[in-house]
Amino acid sequence: MLVSACSASGNHSDAGPSAKAPDQEQAIAKTPAAPAKTNPDISPATGDKGLEFESLDKVKARLKDGVYAVFDTSMGRIIAVLYPDKTPIATNNFIGLAEGTKEWIDPKTREKVKRPFYDGLIFHRVIPNFMIQGGCPLGQGVGGPGYQFQNEDHPDLKFDKPGVLAYANAGPGTNGSQFFITHVPTPWLNGKHPIFGQVVEGQSIVDMIGNVKTGPGDRPVEPVILEKVSILRVGKAAKTKD
Repeated sequence: MLVSACSASGNHSDAGPSAKAPDQEQAIAKTPAAPAKTNPDISPATGDKGLEFESLDKVKARLKDGVYAVFDTSMGRIIAVLYPDKTPIATNNFIGLAEGTKEWIDPKTREKVKRPFYDGLIFHRVIPNFMIQGGCPLGQGVGGPGYQFQNEDHPDLKFDKPGVLAYANAGPGTNGSQFFITHVPTPWLNGKHPIFGQVVEGQSIVDMIGNVKTGPGDRPVEPVILEKVSILRVGKAAKTKD
């Protein structure tokens, strides 16, 4: 469930033995974006103690009505609005895994469990001017929740801007837990990867993660950790969406 990238010559290559990454076009790879700065109002640095984040109550107080995912990473906070009305299968799958209300199979023990899936995982693949990818329980880009689900599309949701949140897959019907967030418009991905959210705060953090030093397989040399994913429901209507 990785996303396969195109080389500069336009040839495709599998990023993992059983999964692919979103196709990357030649134009994206030419000029990496400059590293972006962290917004100190959202996730101020505190030296050796790491990052301190604004309380979720304060975050909720300023957000519009809706359902949101808050990604607290080792490099800062990213907030995305989710689309339970437009892509309910994809969105509710993510919410269930994030909150630990959806059953999944632990790939190490092979036991069925219900606990927060994403907390403590890494961003295992990042490509400047393209996307950052996470959600593999093995940290290698080949793992998932022990099940797959079909693609889901909506005419209003396109890869037409930075900050699109979508599932990585190896083709139709192979979505699971792995997700990616884009740095730039990626219209060639339309119809291939279910979109279930859009970054509303912290795109600079997405871009910063995308510019870390990487090794083989576009894997960060220093791990970028997804410390916690929280789901926020703002407004009365949002509390009934899932």
